[in-house]
Amino acid sequence: MRIIRAAATGAVTLSLVLTATACGGGTGGGSGAGDGKTLTYWASNQGSSIEVDKKVLQPELDKFEKQTGVKVKLEVVPWSDLLNRILTATTSGQGPDVLNIGNTWSASLQASGALLPWDSANFGKIGGKDRFVDSALGSTGAPGKDPAAVPLYSMAYALYYNKKMFAEAGIAKPPATWDELVATGKKLSTGGKWALGAEGSNLSNNIHQVFVLGKQHGADFFTPDGKPDFTSDGAVAAVKQYVDLMAKDKVVAPGNAEYAQNQSLSDFAKNKTAMVLWQTASATFKSQGMKDEDWGVAPAPVPSGQPGTGAQTNSMVAGINMAVFKNSKNLKGATDFVKFMTSDEEQKVLNTAYGSIPPVKTAQQDAAFNGPALSVLRDTLAKSASALPQVPEESQFETVVGTAVKELFADAAAGRAVTTESVKAKLDKAQQQMPKK
Repeated sequence: MRIIRAAATGAVTLSLVLTATACGGGTGGGSGAGDGKTLTYWASNQGSSIEVDKKVLQPELDKFEKQTGVKVKLEVVPWSDLLNRILTATTSGQGPDVLNIGNTWSASLQASGALLPWDSANFGKIGGKDRFVDSALGSTGAPGKDPAAVPLYSMAYALYYNKKMFAEAGIAKPPATWDELVATGKKLSTGGKWALGAEGSNLSNNIHQVFVLGKQHGADFFTPDGKPDFTSDGAVAAVKQYVDLMAKDKVVAPGNAEYAQNQSLSDFAKNKTAMVLWQTASATFKSQGMKDEDWGVAPAPVPSGQPGTGAQTNSMVAGINMAVFKNSKNLKGATDFVKFMTSDEEQKVLNTAYGSIPPVKTAQQDAAFNGPALSVLRDTLAKSASALPQVPEESQFETVVGTAVKELFADAAAGRAVTTESVKAKLDKAQQQMPKK
């Protein structure tokens, strides 16, 4: 999923959704006209602005209308609103026919009972489940259940570095390990410039980073049976390591504690920050005025050696899925639209526009996705990325632990001590906010 700014009310709202479902409610949205000629589509903000998304998507929606006679009414929803808009739609029954969801939300929204299950029959309508790569399918819902969504865009985290700033500091290559990043970072953090950008107030970005560090410390944040496990030694160490990049290592600017709107990318483009850990950032850099030769990309750091599984995991499986509200008045049109958007031709058009990777196997083999930057991301997805826990409470996890990390960054920026004890206390408070099983 893309970097998002989920509102703090998400956990509360979702708990209401799950309660309604448990009581027999939880019916979904779907506001199509019921005449088979109209669909509503909520698209997530993938470009540098909502207007950019409209320019990318509208020609493709017009193409679908020309082919099928079905008009698609588009709304591009900012990430700051998307989760709560979806949660409200699942409880009210008033929502779109088709929507984008961050892939990490799949199991949470699946538990609401509002989304159309993608069983073998429904997958058959769009060409079959085997068209999609396994890593993308792994973030479409709870294990053992029919997926709640279909992969649309695939992404992974990587370390992007500013070549000009590296050259000025006499640094020949990007760091491969965290120790190297800190050492390199100290050379780069001088004269009002900083080594690494962060989005300390961006709850989901916080989760993505500490989840990966958790894997490197042997922690998953949930037990095998799905119970929250936020205060394990590995989870505490992961969160402390991330916040310490500002608090102890001094390679992240204190002002980054307040960043939540992709400001770190702007700093990178303006030669103020030398590195960012980001997902599929090339299109955003271009929109910021950077040329391809201005930046490089390398695998995100690992403790030692080459990226891989377990302690060498260096990304979550990022991406966007397409879902259908199962009470849509135009289910045929909705599934036809999903088929269109996941066709080889459209996958090439859309993923090229957004700098992401097609989750459709045949589309992914196109030469457009074999450049150096995307090759790093494809390799990461294939060899060293892990899906966030596919549990119903994942959205609450993003909110409460993401907020804990935000508060710890605020402590670091204010000069307050960030200790193992203070980190554990924040994570314990977050765990107490999770629904009791």
